Amino acid sequence: MADMNELPERESMEFDVVIVGAGPAGLSAAIRIKQLAEEKGEDVSVVVLEKGSEVGAHILSGAVIDPVALTRLIPDWREDDSCPLKVAVKKDTFRLLGPAGGIRLPNFLMPPLMNNHGNYIISLGNLCRWLAEKAEAMGVEIYPGFAAAEVLFDENGAVRGVATGDMGVGKDGQPKDTYMRGMELLGKYTLIGEGVRGSLAKKLIAKYDLDKDCDVPKFGIGIKELWEIDPAKHEEGLVEHTFGWPLSEGTGGGSFLYHLENNQVVVGFVVYLNYKNPHLSPFEEFQRFKTHPAVRETFEGGTRVSYGARCIAEGGYQSVPRLTFPGGALIGCSAGFVNVPRIKGIHNAMDSGIEVAEALMGAVAEGRSHDELTAYEDGWRKGPIGKDLFKVRNVKPLWAKYGLTFGVSLGGLDMWLNSLFGFSPFGTMKHGKTDAESTLPAEKCRPINYPKPDGKLTFDRLSSVFLSGTNHEEDQPCHLVVGNMELQKTSEHDVYAGLSKNFCPAGVYEWVEDEQDPSKVNYVINAQNCVHCKTCDIKDPNGNIMWTVPEGAGGPTYPNM
Repeated sequence: MADMNELPERESMEFDVVIVGAGPAGLSAAIRIKQLAEEKGEDVSVVVLEKGSEVGAHILSGAVIDPVALTRLIPDWREDDSCPLKVAVKKDTFRLLGPAGGIRLPNFLMPPLMNNHGNYIISLGNLCRWLAEKAEAMGVEIYPGFAAAEVLFDENGAVRGVATGDMGVGKDGQPKDTYMRGMELLGKYTLIGEGVRGSLAKKLIAKYDLDKDCDVPKFGIGIKELWEIDPAKHEEGLVEHTFGWPLSEGTGGGSFLYHLENNQVVVGFVVYLNYKNPHLSPFEEFQRFKTHPAVRETFEGGTRVSYGARCIAEGGYQSVPRLTFPGGALIGCSAGFVNVPRIKGIHNAMDSGIEVAEALMGAVAEGRSHDELTAYEDGWRKGPIGKDLFKVRNVKPLWAKYGLTFGVSLGGLDMWLNSLFGFSPFGTMKHGKTDAESTLPAEKCRPINYPKPDGKLTFDRLSSVFLSGTNHEEDQPCHLVVGNMELQKTSEHDVYAGLSKNFCPAGVYEWVEDEQDPSKVNYVINAQNCVHCKTCDIKDPNGNIMWTVPEGAGGPTYPNM
C-alpha cells in the first residue's frame, strides 16, 4: 500500500446544498429547502452528512421541546401518528436542594418563559430519526457514518464544500489494507450544523474571524441517564428541575428529571464549565446528586438503560458569532442558540435551519452561489431566535458573578423585567473569562473525596460508557490531539492536578505511573472511550487538547437519548 504522500485524488459529488450534521438544525434546513423548491417547481439537490453510524446515534439532549418551530416547519405534525412527540408536560416543578432536603419554589414566582405548558418530553434522537424520514421522502440524500473532516475552499477563499475523512488509516498514520479515500461533497452553499464545539465550525470561526465582535463562548456539560422505574413511582408528563446541592454556591448548574412514557425517566445533570476547582468531577457530582433523599426514591428498584454526555453552548445572545461566511453559514448549536435558563435549544436550532433555508433559497433564485447569506445574518436577532435569547442574556453572567443565592434571584428578576417591559437594569452583561481560564491552580482549591459507586444507584465511568454503545476502530490515529505533551505534564498535571481525568465523563484521560521510573507519570488517552462530549476541547487550561472527528461511524450509539 502506498504511503500517505502518494494517495489518489478524492472523488467528488456536486449538490446545490451540502449540510454537515443530521441534527434538528441540519434536518430542518434540508426539509425547508425542499419545501420552498417544491413551491417554486424547482429541483434543488441537498445532501446531509452525519458522522454517527445512523441518524440519532450521536444525538443527546434532555429533552423538553417547545414545539413552536416544529409547527412552523411541519404544521400538521399532530396529525402524524409516527411523530415522536407523545408525552405532553402535565406538571412542572422547581426545587432548591440542600444536603438533606429541598425547598419547592412556587410556580407563580417563575418568569412566564419558564412555563412548560404546551411543551413535550421527547427523545431528541427519535425526533431526528423522524425528521430524517421526512427529509428523505422529499428527496434529501442522507449519508450516515461519514464524518466531515475538512473544509474545502475555492481560489477566492470561499467555502465550496467539505471532504469526508479517509477510512482505514492505522495508528501510525499509514493506510491499511482496508484503506478508502474520503469523498469531496461540493455545493453552492455549505451549512455547518455539527453541534457544540464542532471541529469544522472552530476552523471557520478562526479563518473568517467570525467571533471578533462577540463575547467569549461559554459552555456546560450535560450528563444523562435513561431509567426504567417502578410503575408506582412513575408520573407520565412530570418535569422536575433542581439547582443547588451537590454543587457549591459558586458553581453553576442543575438537574432535570423528565417522566416519559412506559415507566421511563430521564435524569440529567448540568455543570457549567466555568467552575474553579480542578478536583471537581461533573460525572461524580451527577452520581452524588442521585443519592439526595428527594431524588433517590424515584430510582430505587429501577434499572439504568442508557448513558451519555455532551457539552452545551451556554454563551447565549452575546456570544453568538457572525453566522455567515463566503459559501455558507453556521446553524444550530454550532452557532450557540441554547436558551440556558429554559434548558432548551431544539426550537432555536430548528428555527435557524428554517431561517437559513429561506435566505439560501432567495440567493439561489437570484443565481448566486459561494457568497454570504447576509439575509440570515441580518435577520436572526430580530426573529424568534433573537427574541428568545435576548430576554435571558444576563442569567448566566449574573449567576457567575454573584453565586447561586443572589445571582439566581437577580436572574429571575431580570427575566421578569425583560418579559414584562423589554428592559434590563443590567443592559447586556459580559461573560468575562473563558471556561478554560476560569480554572484555579489545584493548590488554591480543596480536594473532593467522592464516594465509591454502589452499582445500583451510582456507577463508575467505564460501566456507563458501556451503556452508551461507544465504539471506535482501535487501529486508527487518535482523534484527541495533544498539541504539546510537555506542557500537558508541567501545567495540566503539575499545576491543575490532572484536571482532564476529572472533567472527562468517559474515562478517556489518565495520568499513570511509569513502570520503568516511578518518579515519572505518563499521559494515557483511551480514545476508544470518547463519547464526543468535547469537554476536553473546552476546559483544558491551556487549550492544548483538540477534539477532531474520528473515523466515520465511530463514537456512541444512543438508542433513544
